[in-house]
Amino acid sequence: MLQTTKRPDSPVSIIGAGIAGAWQALLFAQAGHAVTLHERGDAAMTDSTSHWAGGMLAPWCEAEVAEPIISRLGQRSLDIWRRELPDTPFNGSLVVAHPRERNDFERFARMTEGHRRLDAAALAELEPSLEGRFRDALFFPTEGHVEPRRVLPKLHERIKAAGGTIKFSSDVTAADLDGIVIDCRGLSARDEQSELRGVKGEMILIETSEVQLSRPVRLIHPRWPLYVIPREGNLFMLGATSIEAEDTGVSVRSALELLGAAYAVHPAFGEARIVEFGSGLRPAFPDNLPRIGIRGGQISVNGLYRHGFLIAPALAELTLSFVQRGQIDNEVMQCL
Repeated sequence: MLQTTKRPDSPVSIIGAGIAGAWQALLFAQAGHAVTLHERGDAAMTDSTSHWAGGMLAPWCEAEVAEPIISRLGQRSLDIWRRELPDTPFNGSLVVAHPRERNDFERFARMTEGHRRLDAAALAELEPSLEGRFRDALFFPTEGHVEPRRVLPKLHERIKAAGGTIKFSSDVTAADLDGIVIDCRGLSARDEQSELRGVKGEMILIETSEVQLSRPVRLIHPRWPLYVIPREGNLFMLGATSIEAEDTGVSVRSALELLGAAYAVHPAFGEARIVEFGSGLRPAFPDNLPRIGIRGGQISVNGLYRHGFLIAPALAELTLSFVQRGQIDNEVMQCL
């Protein structure tokens, strides 16, 4: 049986201030624990995987390729996002395809739920910029999205408002800390979890005032999901590849595919200004599923893969329930 060796009211130290660690720190601080969040980088978080994330909150869309546990955790996380950050945009998401990808589009529709099919007129009413571009679409009305570079600082502020402490440029290990330690270091935790691997996700940020979108648009692609996510200030994020490689940077092939996807959604993107290229390494276990590992008073939360922003709140809730009440989720937790 999994159990802690520390008192439930012990101080809680969390290593890693990305999306996984930030949600852990927030929920534990709100529950009255003395929380310290350690981050080896600076407050800009430019070296974190979260900095390069898409911020999609789309559990029903992800059901096409992800295991049911991702949908379960994701749907629970949506409730937590709404509760803790009520200004989070939940405008839904769209899935579209061109005629050559019609079979894949219909397969996507069969593999997912929580959507309704829009004809061309209904799509144009929902997103006027897409008028005449696609004959139909799948609309997932309850999904949302966040802008990682804006929402992560908000979470950090919420942590401090709840009484937590954040220490940037703090490169610590579990051995340096007292009380309960929650390790959310991502790939840096391979010193203790050697089976972790990095999966590269590339993105491009572009700017144009010629297209207006209110929600992410996912374009069916034969190799990976490609999406256009609206940001503030006439910006759009194009993402994201999923490559079994641990180098950083964006390849020419990926850039062509991402930019081509944007052009396929709307030709006006062809005149957009490229603002930034970048990539992040998502931490993943061999089964691509998240894991909460327990070893006495040390807990690890890792393997969020490409679902970090989607499932991090629910994982934090599970960790808190375990520490406070000994509650175990057998699909996610294991003894190390």
